[in-house]
Amino acid sequence: MWSLLRFMATINKTLFERIGGIKTLEKVHKCFYDKAYADPWLKLYFTDKPQQVLEEQQTTFMAQLTGGPKIYGGKSPKMAHQHMNITEELFLLRQSLLSQSIQEMGISDDLRQEWLNADAALKNSIVKKSKEECRTAYATQPILDFANPKK
Repeated sequence: MWSLLRFMATINKTLFERIGGIKTLEKVHKCFYDKAYADPWLKLYFTDKPQQVLEEQQTTFMAQLTGGPKIYGGKSPKMAHQHMNITEELFLLRQSLLSQSIQEMGISDDLRQEWLNADAALKNSIVKKSKEECRTAYATQPILDFANPKK
């Protein structure tokens, strides 16, 4: 009976609560952005943003997405990435680094997969088939489109 009660209490918790809340999100995003800023391809998309700003934005966004507090005040993923030619390959690289970061923080495989599924739900709003799908928010905003330097 006790294990059934514990099971029921667990399934009623949000992903945000089950992963450990805001502190876990902060740790994972610090680890992830350390990797992203070190990656020869992914880092090209971040040259205009301080790492700490992106860590904080991603943390508040994912808090909201995973059932935590509604504290994100930024743009929608589609609007924030409209000027970036994010290909399927680039998205998969990003997701691989995120997966590694979640795992390195000691989060169980089940919760890691649930987190990655929530993250992947945004894929259709940011991945583009070509540079022609990119849009700028203002006249001087550049379109970010970089070839994979590893190829």
